[in-house]
Amino acid sequence: MKGGRGVKGERGTRSGRGARGVGRGAGSGVAAGAGGGVRAEEGARAGVGVRVVRRVSASRGFARVAPYVIPALDRGVHRLTRGRRLLSTAMLPGLVLTSTGARSGLARRTPLACMPEGGAGGGAGAGRSWILVGSNFGRPGHPAWTHNLLAQPRVSISWRGVDVTVTAVLLEGEERAAVWAAALAFWPPYAAYQKRISREIRLFRLTERPSGR
Repeated sequence: MKGGRGVKGERGTRSGRGARGVGRGAGSGVAAGAGGGVRAEEGARAGVGVRVVRRVSASRGFARVAPYVIPALDRGVHRLTRGRRLLSTAMLPGLVLTSTGARSGLARRTPLACMPEGGAGGGAGAGRSWILVGSNFGRPGHPAWTHNLLAQPRVSISWRGVDVTVTAVLLEGEERAAVWAAALAFWPPYAAYQKRISREIRLFRLTERPSGR
Protein backbone atom coordinates (compact mmCIF):
# COMPACT_ATOMS: atom_id res chain seq x y z
CA MET A 1 0.00 0.00 0.00
CA LYS A 2 2.86 2.44 0.84
CA GLY A 3 4.46 1.79 -2.50
CA GLY A 4 1.18 2.62 -4.22
CA ARG A 5 0.96 5.99 -2.45
CA GLY A 6 4.50 6.77 -3.47
CA VAL A 7 3.65 6.28 -7.14
CA LYS A 8 0.62 8.55 -6.82
CA GLY A 9 2.83 11.20 -5.26
CA GLU A 10 5.27 11.03 -8.17
CA ARG A 11 2.46 11.77 -10.63
CA GLY A 12 2.22 15.26 -9.15
CA THR A 13 5.85 16.06 -10.15
CA ARG A 14 7.23 16.91 -13.57
CA SER A 15 8.54 13.38 -13.92
CA GLY A 16 5.08 11.96 -13.38
CA ARG A 17 4.64 10.94 -17.03
CA GLY A 18 7.84 8.97 -16.90
CA ALA A 19 6.72 7.26 -13.73
CA ARG A 20 3.44 6.30 -15.34
CA GLY A 21 5.27 4.90 -18.34
CA VAL A 22 7.51 2.78 -16.14
CA GLY A 23 4.51 1.67 -14.16
CA ARG A 24 2.78 0.41 -17.26
CA GLY A 25 5.80 -1.48 -18.48
CA ALA A 26 6.61 -3.05 -15.14
CA GLY A 27 2.98 -3.76 -14.42
CA SER A 28 2.54 -5.62 -17.70
CA GLY A 29 5.64 -7.71 -17.09
CA VAL A 30 4.69 -8.61 -13.54
CA ALA A 31 1.09 -9.37 -14.50
CA ALA A 32 2.15 -11.71 -17.26
CA GLY A 33 4.73 -13.51 -15.15
CA ALA A 34 2.67 -13.67 -11.97
CA GLY A 35 -0.48 -14.55 -13.88
CA GLY A 36 1.18 -17.61 -15.38
CA GLY A 37 2.45 -18.61 -11.95
CA VAL A 38 -0.94 -18.10 -10.34
CA ARG A 39 -2.65 -20.15 -13.05
CA ALA A 40 -0.13 -22.95 -12.57
CA GLU A 41 -0.62 -22.82 -8.81
CA GLU A 42 -4.40 -22.88 -9.20
CA GLY A 43 -4.10 -25.84 -11.58
CA ALA A 44 -1.91 -27.68 -9.06
CA ARG A 45 -4.41 -26.96 -6.28
CA ALA A 46 -7.27 -28.19 -8.48
CA GLY A 47 -5.30 -31.38 -9.19
CA VAL A 48 -4.80 -31.97 -5.46
CA GLY A 49 -8.50 -31.29 -4.86
CA VAL A 50 -9.53 -33.82 -7.49
CA ARG A 51 -7.23 -36.46 -6.01
CA VAL A 52 -8.63 -35.87 -2.52
CA VAL A 53 -12.22 -36.10 -3.74
CA ARG A 54 -11.46 -39.29 -5.65
CA ARG A 55 -9.86 -40.84 -2.56
CA VAL A 56 -12.83 -39.91 -0.39
CA SER A 57 -15.31 -41.09 -3.03
CA ALA A 58 -13.69 -44.52 -3.10
CA SER A 59 -14.00 -45.02 0.68
CA ARG A 60 -16.57 -47.26 2.36
CA GLY A 61 -17.69 -44.45 4.64
CA PHE A 62 -18.57 -42.32 1.64
CA ALA A 63 -20.55 -45.22 0.15
CA ARG A 64 -22.67 -45.43 3.31
CA VAL A 65 -23.57 -41.73 3.34
CA ALA A 66 -23.51 -40.61 -0.30
CA PRO A 67 -26.67 -42.40 -1.57
CA TYR A 68 -28.76 -40.42 0.93
CA VAL A 69 -26.99 -37.05 0.91
CA ILE A 70 -25.81 -36.37 -2.64
CA PRO A 71 -29.09 -37.02 -4.53
CA ALA A 72 -31.00 -34.80 -2.08
CA LEU A 73 -28.48 -31.97 -2.49
CA ASP A 74 -28.49 -32.41 -6.27
CA ARG A 75 -32.28 -32.20 -6.42
CA GLY A 76 -32.24 -28.99 -4.38
CA VAL A 77 -29.59 -27.31 -6.54
CA HIS A 78 -31.30 -28.54 -9.73
CA ARG A 79 -34.57 -27.00 -8.57
CA LEU A 80 -33.00 -23.70 -7.50
CA THR A 81 -31.11 -23.29 -10.78
CA ARG A 82 -34.12 -24.30 -12.88
CA GLY A 83 -32.41 -27.41 -14.15
CA ARG A 84 -29.13 -25.79 -15.18
CA ARG A 85 -26.90 -27.13 -12.40
CA LEU A 86 -26.28 -30.08 -10.12
CA LEU A 87 -24.06 -29.79 -7.04
CA SER A 88 -22.11 -32.91 -8.01
CA THR A 89 -21.16 -31.44 -11.41
CA ALA A 90 -18.42 -29.52 -9.64
CA MET A 91 -16.46 -32.77 -10.08
CA LEU A 92 -18.34 -34.80 -12.71
CA PRO A 93 -20.82 -34.06 -15.48
CA GLY A 94 -24.36 -34.88 -14.38
CA LEU A 95 -27.93 -35.17 -15.59
CA VAL A 96 -31.34 -35.89 -14.13
CA LEU A 97 -32.90 -39.12 -15.40
CA THR A 98 -36.69 -39.41 -15.54
CA SER A 99 -37.64 -43.06 -15.80
CA THR A 100 -40.74 -45.13 -15.13
CA GLY A 101 -40.67 -47.24 -11.97
CA ALA A 102 -40.38 -50.92 -12.92
CA ARG A 103 -42.83 -51.89 -10.17
CA SER A 104 -44.81 -48.74 -9.42
CA GLY A 105 -45.20 -47.40 -12.95
CA LEU A 106 -44.65 -43.92 -11.52
CA ALA A 107 -42.21 -41.33 -12.85
CA ARG A 108 -38.89 -41.38 -11.00
CA ARG A 109 -36.39 -38.51 -11.18
CA THR A 110 -32.81 -39.45 -10.31
CA PRO A 111 -29.75 -37.14 -10.38
CA LEU A 112 -26.81 -39.11 -11.79
CA ALA A 113 -23.22 -38.60 -12.81
CA CYS A 114 -22.66 -39.32 -16.48
CA MET A 115 -19.93 -39.64 -19.06
CA PRO A 116 -20.87 -37.63 -22.18
CA GLU A 117 -19.96 -39.16 -25.52
CA GLY A 118 -19.61 -37.92 -29.07
CA GLY A 119 -21.76 -34.87 -29.68
CA ALA A 120 -23.19 -34.68 -26.14
CA GLY A 121 -21.73 -31.21 -25.79
CA GLY A 122 -23.51 -29.99 -28.90
CA GLY A 123 -27.09 -29.06 -29.63
CA ALA A 124 -30.05 -31.23 -30.48
CA GLY A 125 -29.59 -33.52 -33.44
CA ALA A 126 -25.81 -33.79 -32.93
CA GLY A 127 -25.93 -37.56 -32.40
CA ARG A 128 -25.61 -37.12 -28.66
CA SER A 129 -25.14 -39.97 -26.21
CA TRP A 130 -24.29 -40.39 -22.52
CA ILE A 131 -22.94 -43.28 -20.45
CA LEU A 132 -24.50 -44.06 -17.06
CA VAL A 133 -22.61 -46.22 -14.57
CA GLY A 134 -24.74 -48.20 -12.12
CA SER A 135 -22.07 -48.24 -9.42
CA ASN A 136 -24.42 -47.44 -6.53
CA PHE A 137 -21.26 -46.15 -4.77
CA GLY A 138 -19.96 -49.73 -4.49
CA ARG A 139 -23.01 -51.06 -2.66
CA PRO A 140 -24.13 -54.70 -3.21
CA GLY A 141 -27.41 -54.20 -5.08
CA HIS A 142 -28.00 -52.70 -8.51
CA PRO A 143 -29.48 -49.19 -8.19
CA ALA A 144 -33.24 -48.99 -8.76
CA TRP A 145 -32.91 -46.78 -11.83
CA THR A 146 -31.09 -49.58 -13.69
CA HIS A 147 -34.12 -51.88 -13.22
CA ASN A 148 -36.31 -49.08 -14.54
CA LEU A 149 -34.20 -48.72 -17.68
CA LEU A 150 -34.29 -52.47 -18.34
CA ALA A 151 -38.08 -52.48 -18.01
CA GLN A 152 -38.69 -49.30 -20.01
CA PRO A 153 -35.66 -48.05 -21.99
CA ARG A 154 -37.43 -45.03 -23.50
CA VAL A 155 -36.81 -42.26 -21.01
CA SER A 156 -35.91 -38.59 -20.79
CA ILE A 157 -33.05 -36.68 -19.21
CA SER A 158 -32.46 -33.10 -18.16
CA TRP A 159 -29.08 -32.12 -19.59
CA ARG A 160 -27.82 -28.62 -18.86
CA GLY A 161 -31.35 -27.43 -18.25
CA VAL A 162 -32.78 -28.94 -21.45
CA ASP A 163 -35.07 -31.99 -21.59
CA VAL A 164 -33.87 -34.66 -24.02
CA THR A 165 -35.67 -37.88 -24.97
CA VAL A 166 -33.33 -40.87 -25.14
CA THR A 167 -33.24 -44.64 -25.49
CA ALA A 168 -31.19 -46.65 -22.99
CA VAL A 169 -29.22 -49.76 -23.96
CA LEU A 170 -27.45 -52.07 -21.49
CA LEU A 171 -23.88 -52.59 -22.70
CA GLU A 172 -22.44 -56.09 -22.83
CA GLY A 173 -19.40 -57.99 -24.07
CA GLU A 174 -16.63 -56.18 -25.89
CA GLU A 175 -18.64 -52.99 -26.12
CA ARG A 176 -19.02 -52.91 -22.35
CA ALA A 177 -15.32 -53.69 -21.84
CA ALA A 178 -14.28 -50.74 -24.01
CA VAL A 179 -16.66 -48.34 -22.27
CA TRP A 180 -15.66 -49.63 -18.82
CA ALA A 181 -12.00 -48.85 -19.59
CA ALA A 182 -13.03 -45.34 -20.64
CA ALA A 183 -15.11 -44.96 -17.48
CA LEU A 184 -12.16 -45.92 -15.26
CA ALA A 185 -10.00 -43.31 -16.97
CA PHE A 186 -12.83 -40.80 -16.57
CA TRP A 187 -13.42 -41.51 -12.84
CA PRO A 188 -10.96 -43.99 -11.23
CA PRO A 189 -13.03 -44.62 -8.04
CA TYR A 190 -15.28 -46.86 -10.17
CA ALA A 191 -12.51 -49.49 -9.91
CA ALA A 192 -12.73 -49.43 -6.08
CA TYR A 193 -16.53 -49.79 -6.26
CA GLN A 194 -16.25 -52.86 -8.49
CA LYS A 195 -13.65 -54.52 -6.24
CA ARG A 196 -15.96 -54.34 -3.23
CA ILE A 197 -18.90 -56.13 -4.86
CA SER A 198 -19.52 -59.41 -6.64
CA ARG A 199 -22.08 -58.08 -9.14
CA GLU A 200 -20.92 -56.62 -12.44
CA ILE A 201 -21.63 -52.90 -12.52
CA ARG A 202 -24.19 -52.15 -15.20
CA LEU A 203 -23.31 -49.67 -17.93
CA PHE A 204 -25.97 -48.00 -20.06
CA ARG A 205 -25.65 -45.86 -23.15
CA LEU A 206 -28.38 -43.25 -23.54
CA THR A 207 -28.81 -42.16 -27.14
CA GLU A 208 -30.88 -39.17 -28.14
CA ARG A 209 -34.03 -40.04 -30.06
CA PRO A 210 -34.84 -37.94 -33.12
CA SER A 211 -37.78 -35.63 -32.49
CA GLY A 212 -41.14 -37.14 -33.43
CA ARG A 213 -40.07 -40.71 -32.68
